[in-house]
Amino acid sequence: MPELPAPGAPPPAPVNDRREIWGWIWYDWANSVFSTTVYTTLLGPYLTALAQDAVGENGVVLSVLGFQVTAKSLYPLAISASVLLQVFLLPLLGAIADYTNLKKRLMILFCYLGVSATCLLFLITGSLYLWGALLFILANFCFGASIVLYNAYLAEITTEDQRDSVSSRGFAWGYMGGGILLALNLGLYQGGSALGIAPALAVRLSLLSAGLWWGGFALVTFRRLRTRTAPRALPAGQNLVTVGFRQLAQTFRELRRLPHTARYLVAFLLYNDGIQTVIGVSSIFLSQELFVARGLPVDNSFLIELILVIQFVAFGGSFLFAWIAARVGTKRAILISLVIWSGVIIYAYAALHTIAEAWGLGVVIALVLGGSQALSRSLFSCMIPISREAAFFGIYEIADEGTSWIGPLVFGLVVGATNSYREAILSIIVLMIIGAAILVVTNTRQAIADAGNTPPAPPVAVGEPA
Repeated sequence: MPELPAPGAPPPAPVNDRREIWGWIWYDWANSVFSTTVYTTLLGPYLTALAQDAVGENGVVLSVLGFQVTAKSLYPLAISASVLLQVFLLPLLGAIADYTNLKKRLMILFCYLGVSATCLLFLITGSLYLWGALLFILANFCFGASIVLYNAYLAEITTEDQRDSVSSRGFAWGYMGGGILLALNLGLYQGGSALGIAPALAVRLSLLSAGLWWGGFALVTFRRLRTRTAPRALPAGQNLVTVGFRQLAQTFRELRRLPHTARYLVAFLLYNDGIQTVIGVSSIFLSQELFVARGLPVDNSFLIELILVIQFVAFGGSFLFAWIAARVGTKRAILISLVIWSGVIIYAYAALHTIAEAWGLGVVIALVLGGSQALSRSLFSCMIPISREAAFFGIYEIADEGTSWIGPLVFGLVVGATNSYREAILSIIVLMIIGAAILVVTNTRQAIADAGNTPPAPPVAVGEPA
């Protein structure tokens, strides 16, 4: 006799449903504009300029318990504050989402809190730069929170054999969406004077457009994603926070019983930190080595155009590595991407001297960028227990964003000691090598089996690496 569903449970939802998968992919298309237009390109220079107009090039904008925030440090410290919030709160959020049936509603909540904060950046002018920093902290935290819940859906809506493809398509369309809006916004910024739009207003309109794009396209996602779990009553004397902490403790206990999954997380933490560092320091590396070191003015147009090209080429790169993974296995495809990343670092250190060479290197980075990120996400989704997806992805998101400090610290220490950006960029290869070495000795198929999932069939040609 078939088991009856629990009282209040939603009807069984299918997996690998094309309509729901495309709804999930639309959220990558929707939210990536926050990363490209707001986080990476426009908000940092705009907030810094507002602060400098008010207090001077590096005047103090805020003093807290003797610690001074200056105009130059305002935006980096706002990033750090939002990341610290993610480190402490995202695993708890994931645990709460897994215990309850609130995953979709929490995702909607954090999505539109982030959207609202992003849209309100349009109002930041003149002396309101501190309010702008607070809005960014809220927006970036909510962005990360919604991503945790979004990633957790990958294991619910697909079977293990489909996740590389679906995750790669999500990243691909995210790069495309982020690139399209960034191109439109940069066109507005550069050509706005012909329409009587001042540069500062163009930036504010661009920030507003990112919020509207994110919130508007997310509606498609929320119409299509289904709630799959039944409501659960809270234990007597408990609330969501206390239950969340109990569930989080259980998640870490489970992680100790999944040693291969834990080892993969350590590998991902290291190699992803290296990847994020290369991305984060690329603009300053290129501006210093190609322009400042030669006594030339920095060509900001070149740097912006390079960002755009990387966005669009990464669209194809995501599909390319999904194709590679289908033929050699996901783990081996990630290792191939790390070998290429290491080659990028070595080339930047030893041979990068011209803008033309920078264009070529940017294309190579774009090809491996989406693949390394998408396949890492899909592989991890297979290594976690059913119904614990959000809690585990809360930890994963910390490794993805919150711990990306080792590489920048190493880079900063090396450039300070050697006065060489080339020596500093070369130092990042250590993270790639150690992360790759740990991944090599991680039995990913055993990790998938230990989590109670079905390892994908080995590729016909060469087999899935252990």
